[in-house]
Amino acid sequence: MSMQSDGLADFHWMFDLLHHIDVGLVVLDRQYKVQLWNSFMENHSGVSSSIAKQQSLFSVFPDLDQNWLQQKLDNVFSLKTPIYISWEQRSHLFKFTCYRPLTSIADYMYQNIAIRPISGPDGSINQVCLVVYDVTDVATNKMAFDAIRQGTTKT
Repeated sequence: MSMQSDGLADFHWMFDLLHHIDVGLVVLDRQYKVQLWNSFMENHSGVSSSIAKQQSLFSVFPDLDQNWLQQKLDNVFSLKTPIYISWEQRSHLFKFTCYRPLTSIADYMYQNIAIRPISGPDGSINQVCLVVYDVTDVATNKMAFDAIRQGTTKT
């Protein structure tokens, strides 16, 4: 096999992995336009990659807190360092319905979010990646535990 075909095979499996990993991946440019929208995002938002791509994230999700999120994104662009947002700080960024309605007490998916800078070949940061983790089970278990603990400490 030639080096060129090995590179193509590597690209193919990496692309497949990015689209089928069980976390949301959204790559945005400096104008907040979607460059990558993986299948996790498609499945939970109901918005296909072909519709989301090259659209402003804020037009795809008009209910996002635009000022708050733009400040976070701009900080990642300028500081070139990741930002993490815990479900305890903000229960969710994207208002996705909980996909386990029978086994979960949550109406919406609790999310941890990582916003990571993506450096280009010259070291410049012209894109960021939002990584969306579904932490609904962790969040609901912690809330249930806290409720039980508070119930046992009251007299």
